[in-house]
Amino acid sequence: MTGGETPPLARSTLDRAAHRRTDPGWLAQAWTRARVLVVDTGNEGRALIRTGATPPELVLVEPEDVPAPAVAGAMFLGVEPDGVPVFLVDAPLPALPGTRAVHLREVGHLFADRDAGLFTTALALLNWHRRHVYSSVTGRRTEVDEAGWSRVDPEGDRIWPRTDPAMIVLVHDGVRGPEGRCLLGSNATWPRTPGERRYSCLAGYIEPGESAEAAVLREVREEVGVPVADIAYAGSQAWPFPGSLMLGFLATADPEHPVHVDPAEIAYARWFSRTEIGAALAGRTVPVGGGDRLILPPPSSIAFFLVHRWLDGAGEAGVRPGP
Repeated sequence: MTGGETPPLARSTLDRAAHRRTDPGWLAQAWTRARVLVVDTGNEGRALIRTGATPPELVLVEPEDVPAPAVAGAMFLGVEPDGVPVFLVDAPLPALPGTRAVHLREVGHLFADRDAGLFTTALALLNWHRRHVYSSVTGRRTEVDEAGWSRVDPEGDRIWPRTDPAMIVLVHDGVRGPEGRCLLGSNATWPRTPGERRYSCLAGYIEPGESAEAAVLREVREEVGVPVADIAYAGSQAWPFPGSLMLGFLATADPEHPVHVDPAEIAYARWFSRTEIGAALAGRTVPVGGGDRLILPPPSSIAFFLVHRWLDGAGEAGVRPGP
């Protein structure tokens, strides 16, 4: 099993056709021949997939099958390679035989490129709308405009979708082979499951006036007290929970340097060997103390992608031979 060359939610085949968002005539005609993705934000942002399909396949419906109250809020996502427009509506999921409701976290990594891009974009857009019902400038209520790609208040103040940039880094010791190690942390706010302890890459939001690389240095120092070097960009993906853009990096550090966690953010942090990480990914028990076993990031996350990049020895900065 590998993490692939592209983060799991960074894939798409859709032409966003942004120039069509302000063309009401074209949009009205496009709706009559569209495919429509239904996402239910009242049900944790779930959508329908076909039961038993491999890979999982999103269910898109015909415009006439969309509940009338949802039609007015339809948002234009783009045009598929076959020329068919795709729209999004936020509505209860229809009861269709041979389907089941899923969350993007569950199946994002299993989707083909087309469905990964559609679901990720749809959820990111809907989550942005839910958080911007009111203008931060005037305090007035805003309404959806430009086919879902902006909101405007009664005074004409317009806002557009934004994402919050964040960095995430897989810190490793630069050693190849099974004894090479990576530094992972367990967030203090994550819910506890008896017998399990989740560890992941270190991450944090990029602050105003700060570069992504500077954020890597700062966040690792703040969270675990370890200086890093050889910072190398590895890829990015949207993380629409609710609206981040995760910029992924690899960096090296000295495993002999003491680890001092910030208890407000990190409950535990420790170095793991490639042997331990490989065992955990294979479903074997890796003890982490207190009767807990190691749990790694979910497969749809860029953290999982970074762990695999390091595990497979791809894209590492400052790699040196093992003993």
